[in-house]
Amino acid sequence: MFDLIIRNANLPDGREGLDIGVSSGKIAAIGKSIVVAAGEEIDAAGRLVSPPFCDPHFHMDATLSLGLPRMNVSGTLLEGIALWGELRPLLTKEALVERALRYCDLAVTQGLLYIRSHVDTSDPRLVTAEALLEVKEKVAPYIELQLVAFPQDGYYRAPDGVSSLDRALDMGIGIVGGIPHFERTMEDGARSVEALCRIAADRGLPVDMHCDETDDPMSRHIETLAAQTVRADRGLPVDMHCDETDDPMSRHIETLAAQTVRFGLQGRVAGSHLTSMHSMDNYYVSKLIPLMAEAEINVIPNPLINIMLQGRHDSYPKRRGMTRVRELMAAGLNVSFGHDCVMDPWYSMGSGDMLEVGHMAIHVAQMAGIDDKRRIFDAITVNSAKTMGLEGYGLDVGCKADLIVLQAADVTEALRLKPNRLFVIKAGKVVARTAPRVGELFLAGRPASIDTGRDYVPPVLQR
Repeated sequence: MFDLIIRNANLPDGREGLDIGVSSGKIAAIGKSIVVAAGEEIDAAGRLVSPPFCDPHFHMDATLSLGLPRMNVSGTLLEGIALWGELRPLLTKEALVERALRYCDLAVTQGLLYIRSHVDTSDPRLVTAEALLEVKEKVAPYIELQLVAFPQDGYYRAPDGVSSLDRALDMGIGIVGGIPHFERTMEDGARSVEALCRIAADRGLPVDMHCDETDDPMSRHIETLAAQTVRADRGLPVDMHCDETDDPMSRHIETLAAQTVRFGLQGRVAGSHLTSMHSMDNYYVSKLIPLMAEAEINVIPNPLINIMLQGRHDSYPKRRGMTRVRELMAAGLNVSFGHDCVMDPWYSMGSGDMLEVGHMAIHVAQMAGIDDKRRIFDAITVNSAKTMGLEGYGLDVGCKADLIVLQAADVTEALRLKPNRLFVIKAGKVVARTAPRVGELFLAGRPASIDTGRDYVPPVLQR
């Protein structure tokens, strides 16, 4: 007997009409018409069943703070950082916890059960670290929350940046972060990369660093990060924000890839953003991508934020700032997408919906083919799980029974419609449910209602 069985489910890989049996919090069986009783049954009715969404890049300490203490008038990254600096002294642990928990509630309803969040350590009070550690413990039964110690104002630039980051790690923050392009000089940025990677090696922690989040093509901290990350060669994963800039000369990913191969860290290194690649010349990229593929670099673009913040100093043509997703995927690199921000000083939009992130990626990367959309869906599920080092994630027998049932028949419909999550399941138990989106019609001679996920599709795509 199963604890739960989901009947007539379609899977992201294209298989249809399958039953999924769950026992003791894990997937126990997948097959056609499983004849076994269960304590609870869900009829997916030909809907898509997927593992939950994963967000490998987020800022939970800032989420839902939009308008505090004022709005970002220019909409730029630098004003967002300045605005956060104005808000930071006003932050309280209680308010941080309350906003983060509200976001986590939203995330669960969206089927987002795995999140990696950066935690600003520039304020020596470290109320952000205290708050997010408390949130991590509170949400552990339903969200796996990974935390990054992030010196938002610069490891060396902030007056107490060095000591504050060390104390945050002592408190239990488990990943070392950085922002080298926000240091006062390129030299300080390079020194910060080396120092932070040394800390990570000494403590046995992974690294996740904002690199080159600027339109300056000469911002190349990913290069230094790569070299310093592997210097200690502790066999640890690395996850770093790299070349987040429209500057085609920002090429730190090149060094990161080279040093990854040199020290045998293939598959354990991640570079985030990589927006400068958007502006690089094709000849250089033809050399860079094979090098990254050889190093098995994990890549984390953030489609919503990258296209909102980059190119702000351009007139026209205006650069959009998202890295070369199609080319990176075609070369076999593991590409995953992050949401980055929701209603904070940097981004006034956002809904906690990773399908919104994927939807935007389709447009910006011009990946509208059916196979393209499957790859985009992977980038917010299985690829992100790989980037985050999640264990037991997936849709195989023995995996954790963390599942979502969507009001769509397949991944292409899901990305097009951003449909309701009919059921969100954690460890075999339903933790959220949303009614189907059905429109009522009052038109003579027309149907009384339509299911937007099933009825409003071209005949060639109807099942």
